[in-house]
Amino acid sequence: MDRMHLFICATRVRKISCAKIFISCYYYYYYYYYYYYYYYYLLLLLLLFCFFAYIWLVWVRVENKDQKKLMQTPNSECVGPESPEAGIAPSCQGCPNASICASMPKGPDPDIELIRQRLSGVKRTVMVISGKGGVGKSTLTKELAFALGQMGLNVALVDLDICGPSLPRLMGVRGEDAHQSAAGIEPVLVDETVSMISMHYLLGDKNEAVLFRGPRKNGVIKMFLKDVIWGDVDIMLIDTPPGTSDEHITVASILQQCGGVTGAILITTPQLVAEADVKREVNFSHKAKLHLLGIVENMSGFVCPNCKESSVIFPRANSQGAGKRLSDEFGIPFWGEVPLDPVLMKACEEGVSLTDIVDGKSPTIEILQSVAAKLVASLEME
Repeated sequence: MDRMHLFICATRVRKISCAKIFISCYYYYYYYYYYYYYYYYLLLLLLLFCFFAYIWLVWVRVENKDQKKLMQTPNSECVGPESPEAGIAPSCQGCPNASICASMPKGPDPDIELIRQRLSGVKRTVMVISGKGGVGKSTLTKELAFALGQMGLNVALVDLDICGPSLPRLMGVRGEDAHQSAAGIEPVLVDETVSMISMHYLLGDKNEAVLFRGPRKNGVIKMFLKDVIWGDVDIMLIDTPPGTSDEHITVASILQQCGGVTGAILITTPQLVAEADVKREVNFSHKAKLHLLGIVENMSGFVCPNCKESSVIFPRANSQGAGKRLSDEFGIPFWGEVPLDPVLMKACEEGVSLTDIVDGKSPTIEILQSVAAKLVASLEME
C-alpha cells in the first residue's frame, strides 16, 4: 500500500473519530444540560409557587381576621345611621361606612311613624326564618296561614322573598295584581280570612327577573309595611328568604322601632348541613332580639301514599334530627316533625290547603294543625 493510500485511510479514520467525538460531546452536553437544569428549573418554580402561596395565605388570613372582627360586633357597638354620633363615634373608627353615616341626615326615620300607624290593627307579627334554603319555609307558611284561618283568625301574609317570590303560586293566587287606591295598596285576598302581598303582584311581567340590591329591597319592604292597607289582622306571617340578608335586618329593625316583632318560627331539616346554617340564624336572632317561639323540623320522614304511615328515610346523627338537637342546645321549644308527603306537594302545586284534598286522617295534617295550635298558644291568643 503506497503512502497516499495510507494518508487517505488515516484521514478517514481521523474524520470518523472527530465526528464520533463531536457527537458524543454534543449528546453529553445536551443531556447533562437538559436534565441537570431541568431539575433546577423545577425547583425554582416550586420555590416561586411556595412563595406566592405563602403571600396569598397571609393575605387571606388578614382578610378573615378583619372580617371576623367586623362579624363579632356588627350591631352591639354600632350607634346606627340615625344617631347624632353616626360616623364619628369611637365604634365607627375603621368602619368602611363611617363617611356615609356621617353624611346622612340625622334623626328618626319619618316612615317609622307611618308604618306604626298602618300596622296599628295588626295584633301579632311572626317571622318564618331559616338559615338554609330549600327547607320549606314558604310551604309551612302557606299551610300555617290556612290552618290559622280555619281557626277563625284573620291572617296577613308578607312574602319577603323579593327576588324569588313563591307564595303566590303556593296560595293559588298567582294571576292577581295589587291594586293602588287613594288609601294605599290593596292586599290580594286568598279567602275570607287570609290576605297577602308579594313582589310578584307588583310586576307587569310575572316572569320578569327581579334584580334588586339592598336599597331597593329596603324600599320594597317599607312599601309592604307602610302602603298596604292591612286593616284588622290577628297574625301577620312574614315569609323570609334564606340566610341573614338585607330583608331580615331591615324588617327586624323596622318592626322593632314600631313596637317589636312578636316572635319567629325556625324551620330546619334533619340533616347536619341544615343544622349548621340554622345555628347561624339562631345567633342572628339573638343579636336582632328576635324571640324564637319554636322549631319545626320539615322533611322529617316519608308518608306512604297507600298506608299513610310515616317512615324515616334520611339518616340522623345520634338518632335525632336537627330540630330536636337545636331545641336541646338553645332551649327553644320543639314543635314537631313534618314529614315528606306527596299529597302536600300536590296541594302546593294546586295552590290549595292540604285539608282540601285529603280525605280522612293524615299525619301531615295532624302535625300542621298541632304547630298552628302551639303558635296560637305561644302568642297567648286562645
